[in-house]
Amino acid sequence: MTRLALLLASAIALAGCQTTLSSSADAPAASPVLATADAADPHSFARPLEARVTHVALDLAFDFAAKAVSGTATLDIDRKPGAREIALDSDGYEVSAVIDATTGTPLAFAFGAENEALGRPLTIQLAPGTRKIRLAYTARNSEALQWLTPEQTAGKRRPFLFSQGQAILNRSWIPTQDSPGIRQTWEARIRVPLGLNAVMSGIKSDEIIVSTGGTQVFQFRMDKPVAPYLIAIAIGDIRFQALGPRTGVWAEPETLPAAAKELEDTERMVTVAEALFGPYRWGRYDMIVLPPSFPFGGMENPVMTFLTPTFIAGDKSLTSLIAHELAHSWSGNLATNATWADFWLNEGTTTYATNRIVEEVYGRRMAEQQIALGIDSLEAELKTLPAADTRLAIDLKGRNPDEGLTEVAYEKGAAFLRLLETTFGRERFDPFLRQWFNDNAFRPVTSAQFLAAVRRDLIRGDAELERRLQLDAWVYGPGVPANAVPAPPAFAEVDGAVAAYAASGALPTGQWMRWTTDERLRFLNRLERTQDRTRLDALESAFGLNRIGNNEVLFAWLALAVANRYDPAVPALERFLSSQGRRKFVRPLILALHKDEAWGRPIAGRIYPRARPLYHPLVTSELDKLGLN
Repeated sequence: MTRLALLLASAIALAGCQTTLSSSADAPAASPVLATADAADPHSFARPLEARVTHVALDLAFDFAAKAVSGTATLDIDRKPGAREIALDSDGYEVSAVIDATTGTPLAFAFGAENEALGRPLTIQLAPGTRKIRLAYTARNSEALQWLTPEQTAGKRRPFLFSQGQAILNRSWIPTQDSPGIRQTWEARIRVPLGLNAVMSGIKSDEIIVSTGGTQVFQFRMDKPVAPYLIAIAIGDIRFQALGPRTGVWAEPETLPAAAKELEDTERMVTVAEALFGPYRWGRYDMIVLPPSFPFGGMENPVMTFLTPTFIAGDKSLTSLIAHELAHSWSGNLATNATWADFWLNEGTTTYATNRIVEEVYGRRMAEQQIALGIDSLEAELKTLPAADTRLAIDLKGRNPDEGLTEVAYEKGAAFLRLLETTFGRERFDPFLRQWFNDNAFRPVTSAQFLAAVRRDLIRGDAELERRLQLDAWVYGPGVPANAVPAPPAFAEVDGAVAAYAASGALPTGQWMRWTTDERLRFLNRLERTQDRTRLDALESAFGLNRIGNNEVLFAWLALAVANRYDPAVPALERFLSSQGRRKFVRPLILALHKDEAWGRPIAGRIYPRARPLYHPLVTSELDKLGLN
């Protein structure tokens, strides 16, 4: 059969694959695409000022045996007069046909040259009247998707799948323009095997269609334009428990009770966040606690935050993670960085907002302790980064955008906003921040826009204030300017205990029992990195660190143990690295082991190959380069 015949045959088949959901005519107007130079995205092949995607309709089947996704993607297109083609992003999916979804006419398409970090451009030729195109495609070995065997789940009975799209991974399973500055509405029909449930980062239809062949169809819609990286899916043996009128949690049945207990403050957090930042605009705020291979603490997918189970400590001591992901409902999801160079507008603003929520829900003491810990983390990371990467507006051209995922974006960004809060007072800064979110709702934003808003609404032409604030130095300059707000004195007792331990080996045994998680972290992280065996034995014996149930504290202890070749911690290290795949924990421990050629590398060489199947490609893509597998 000729290529033309194949295209025609596929087009006919595709014509019958329309979704049953209604059109998106009732959705908000298409979000603008910024035309300024600082909004040009070097991590996308799209040319949105010529032709852009405004809506994505997915009709997909998930094959767990083949670890493949196949079906169609129908894209609504806004094109300028004279535009004859549209450029999409791709990274591995295969396209069998493209048609004009209105007329059924086949459209020519071609993949361009491969870029190691970005994938390949997919260029589709448009007929004069084409406004909607449909692609038939298959995605195998998608970097965004992790397929888990039953043995890798809590229940051990059913397989599991979840996606992680940030920063540019969704182009490995969704044909679209994968740029945060090209916001899109979307809908989906998802076919999964009977016995499994599905959730997505959109509103779920009450209608579930049981199909022939042992499958069922779930339907979802997101009628608000979002950045493409925020399209997310999870499929598995999951159940739901309500937490409040508009909040709830999904999890495997074995995990659900503990998760629901840990998350019982969520509804209150939403109410507090609305008072601080303005109305919550996404309808529901649900969460899913994923299997432990999820590579991040959380991911702020609208309507359905994805969470690691490592935050479940039994005492809500790690639930600031929830406050952080919730805060993204305003900073990141509502107003989104136009490019990954301005990632701090997402994470720095969110880190600041997280602290405000924590203060209201759990008190000022916890909030101040977490500010101080964040400053500690920032100061430590600044020592490891080249000067150019310590700027808020970072140059990531020719680089993987994940290289901007540092404490600079989170903690330097938050420090900048704390400077503004301290300078103007909450009575002025809080309304400013609410107005920023409102003015830029469902829009892409840049550093230049934020600084312009600060100058217009806060500084108001005061030259002396402009000089004192050093706005450009904060955003475009390296390091942390000298006018940063000092860390609050939140750990006087802990720091005294650190000093006593350094001087005499005195252990804060009684204090440890009443210390918060943050105080325990401060103590462990502030200890000198070089410790002898006797002192490490004493720490472990006094506090049971090898068996401690709080994953953040356990990680802090294991980092100290690895730095000192502490053999009694190796079994705990192996259990930890083999039971969860959170990048924050796995990456530094494996890298530290690998760096120690004589002692650590053999341990890493034993642990990593066995643990690797648990890890997401976001984790293994870097660690595989070490040659341990």
